[in-house]
Amino acid sequence: MATTSDVLSTWNRLRSRPAGSWIFHRLLARLVPYTGALGARVLELGGGRAQVELTDRRRNRNHLGSVHAVALVNLGEMTSGLALISGLGDGVRSILVKISAEYLKKARGTLTATAEIAVPEVSGPVDHIVEAHIRNEAGEVVCRVEAVWRLDLRPAAGRELSGAAAR
Repeated sequence: MATTSDVLSTWNRLRSRPAGSWIFHRLLARLVPYTGALGARVLELGGGRAQVELTDRRRNRNHLGSVHAVALVNLGEMTSGLALISGLGDGVRSILVKISAEYLKKARGTLTATAEIAVPEVSGPVDHIVEAHIRNEAGEVVCRVEAVWRLDLRPAAGRELSGAAAR
């Protein structure tokens, strides 16, 4: 499993190189295949902040010609998760336990999702809310995604938790 520092060091090495963002996306898609299928591109990552861009593509649209609601939620989850891991240390793990979205207007064109967190203290299991705002090219918020992430300390090597406690 990749650690937070692995993800950030890979991003920092690749971001300024030609096609670096594309390469990072491909690596992220291998790590998290469902999220990779969205086709979003990381623009900014670090210090508890993430910015991700989604180009309007036919495969992400609904029957009304706008970006599908589930694609928006996926973009919000991806952005909130990246912001979270970019602010946490390697000793903390996270899993999404709840997500909700508020759709404010039809999402069309290139969309940019942004999430920023205040890094929480983690000494045991705790739920932490991260909000992502998705804006259209005019800067209007088209969707707000609220993700609840369960944070906990990583168990010591060889003492992995079992069952529901492993979340």
